[in-house]
Amino acid sequence: MSGALILTWACWFGLACLTLALLLSIVRLIRGPTLPDRILALDLITTLALGFIVLVAILTRLYLYLDIAIGLGLVGFLSTVALARYVLKRAEQRGGEQ
Repeated sequence: MSGALILTWACWFGLACLTLALLLSIVRLIRGPTLPDRILALDLITTLALGFIVLVAILTRLYLYLDIAIGLGLVGFLSTVALARYVLKRAEQRGGEQ
């Protein structure tokens, strides 16, 4: 077995694992009992999308996809921070009403 073949099989195995994790995180997104659970699921989906993009970049040898992954990572981080601030403001408003 050559190293390239092992890398290809490892990438396909990684894609299968990421697909399973994506399905489970979508279930958490839908069934999440609280808003922070749903935010965490969205953050996990963003991270899994980064993994997909990196593995596809390795399989296709088009490393331009890595630039897309960096952009998606930045957008995902900023959206998580914005949603966390929203949850904090919402908790402060509920605390002040009681």
